[in-house]
Amino acid sequence: MSKQFDVVVIGGGPGGYVAAIRCAQLGLSTACIDKWVNKEGKGVFGGTCLNVGCIPSKALLDSSHKYKEVTEKFALHGITTSDVNMDVPAMVQRKDQIVKNLTMGVATLFKANGVTALEGTGKLLAGRKVEFTNHAGVTETIEAENVIIATGSVPVEIPPTPLTDNIIVDSTGALEFTEVPKRLGVIGAGVIGLELGSVWSRLGSEVVVLEAQDSFLSMVDQAVAKEAKKLLTKQGLDIRIGARVTGSEVNGDEVTVTYQDAVGEQKITFDKLIVAVGRRPFTEGLLAGDSGVTMDERGFVFVNHYCSTDAPGIWAIGDVVRGPMLAHKASEEGVMVAERIAGHKAQLNYDVVPSVIYTSPEIASVGRTEEQLKADGESYNVGMFPFAANGRAMACTDTEGFVKIIADAETDRILGAHIIGPNAGDLCQQVVIAMEFGSSAEDIGMMVFAHPTTSEVVHEAALAVNNAAIRSEEHTSELQSRKIS
Repeated sequence: MSKQFDVVVIGGGPGGYVAAIRCAQLGLSTACIDKWVNKEGKGVFGGTCLNVGCIPSKALLDSSHKYKEVTEKFALHGITTSDVNMDVPAMVQRKDQIVKNLTMGVATLFKANGVTALEGTGKLLAGRKVEFTNHAGVTETIEAENVIIATGSVPVEIPPTPLTDNIIVDSTGALEFTEVPKRLGVIGAGVIGLELGSVWSRLGSEVVVLEAQDSFLSMVDQAVAKEAKKLLTKQGLDIRIGARVTGSEVNGDEVTVTYQDAVGEQKITFDKLIVAVGRRPFTEGLLAGDSGVTMDERGFVFVNHYCSTDAPGIWAIGDVVRGPMLAHKASEEGVMVAERIAGHKAQLNYDVVPSVIYTSPEIASVGRTEEQLKADGESYNVGMFPFAANGRAMACTDTEGFVKIIADAETDRILGAHIIGPNAGDLCQQVVIAMEFGSSAEDIGMMVFAHPTTSEVVHEAALAVNNAAIRSEEHTSELQSRKIS
């Protein structure tokens, strides 16, 4: 007799494991399937995010940031250092330990909440049945009232740069370098490319970023994108826009890349090359032909606003469905689906899902950009305020960037916030909360912000929407309030 559960989750990443835990908390018998095997050969949960994505990359970013502070900023504080060196294997070992702690934490949460952890692969069959194959190759059929697909995504590979064991790598391989490459190439100036490029640039790599598009960070508000390109270039990243890679050749311990730009064909040689051109949904071998679930030509599972597929009782969340590929979006979809399976009327406000790029300075945004509003012909007001005019930022020698808040010209309701600067991700969350409750720029302007904090820049930007900023000076023409109609 096959096993039976109220819910079976296929995929144990930030969408899947959160969905499984919430289902169990709501009294549903729940199993979660994941095939991930760690460096020690043990099955673990946590998906890309915990194992080779969000968490390990931020660990390396933090280590490299601290190294940069020691070598370049400590002297400003009167702290003298000498013979500062970076032990890359130790940095990577620290990253691995953080990953291990967090994946063990997921296992502990499963046990505490009564989730059945199944290590292996899952395939959706007709009639809400799942074919589970463990790592030993033993297969069994599991029946469920509901199945949640949360299989996530994998890096996109491109024909001109086939991956190798240690020269041409994807984002996963870029987390495992044992020494700082002297010459590092990065294909793709998106979130992953800029973050990984920043890590190794801070540690001394000569980094060249090749971006095929003719614009930089096209998905970001362009005032922020312009500032980001200026600051990242100042830090040493050689960002080449409109550079389409056409081929590569590995010779010994180096790779020569061929690309086309406005000038013509170019060649450049690197010691390491990171391919970071995006991610695609991971659905290989996931669906039986009669499962009833449909996908588009790119492999995304079709779902409605509540993450329900075309097949009754089958749901899909996270990177495998429409929308931004963000761990926190996946997690909240997991909670929403769990609640709806349990009979509650849960929903998710997709208009206020924030995104963060963990460069230095950080880049964070929520809501609509100025370019989107212009394209839609909407009237709006803009308020901007620089960190250079903030006392806490000055005291911390962290004054680059600004906060930009956009509000409806008639109602003053906040439509978007775009930040580049210290702790941008945390500051943006203040505006996310305000937008969730339909706040106006005036509402934020009337709130009391602790002093001295960098959050005061959010306050001043909100005040600036209505030309009421207190600490405003004539910094630059770009950082003035303006009304667009």
